[in-house]
Amino acid sequence: MDYYSRQITKLIEELSALPGVGRKSAQRLAFHIISMPEERVKALTDAMTGAKQNIRYCRECQTLTDDELCPICKSAARDHRQIMVVENTRDLAAYEKTGKYNGVYHVLHGAISPMLGIGPGDIRLKELVKRLEGDVDEVIIATNSSLEGETTAMYIAKLVKPTGIRVTRIASGVPVGGDLENIDEVTLLRALDGRTEL
Repeated sequence: MDYYSRQITKLIEELSALPGVGRKSAQRLAFHIISMPEERVKALTDAMTGAKQNIRYCRECQTLTDDELCPICKSAARDHRQIMVVENTRDLAAYEKTGKYNGVYHVLHGAISPMLGIGPGDIRLKELVKRLEGDVDEVIIATNSSLEGETTAMYIAKLVKPTGIRVTRIASGVPVGGDLENIDEVTLLRALDGRTEL
């Protein structure tokens, strides 16, 4: 039995369909939106509609942008000879927050997963291969350390190595504040293999 009117129920259903939003969160959001001033609700709906209509893939790196080229690809200050390959735009944002990487990116929008029926043709690999025809010195593979991420990393390495371009993989290992006894063996081995001189 519904406790709310048809419009409120519909709003809650739509909000709860968003990833990470359960029914209770959807209810809180729905009632917050209903109590917002009309101009704030309009601004929110305009922002969502505008994003859906105007966001596209960057011609170069395939990240999401509202222009032909994203700000990173447009920047002459970036090292366009170094490409970091990431699974999604959120991963790109995470590296950008460090402020330590000055190269450019390539966003795959997924990872190879035979179990889920996602093959190399389902992610943005052909666009990466096309970019490698240009002046590129290094491809840094920064996919997740999941089974899918590792599969994707190995596939990319096999694609890139014959071109003579340097291929590297980000180190993975023990997280800061992590207790060694709670960390799996693969992560511990990676941490050992990726050790650096002090």
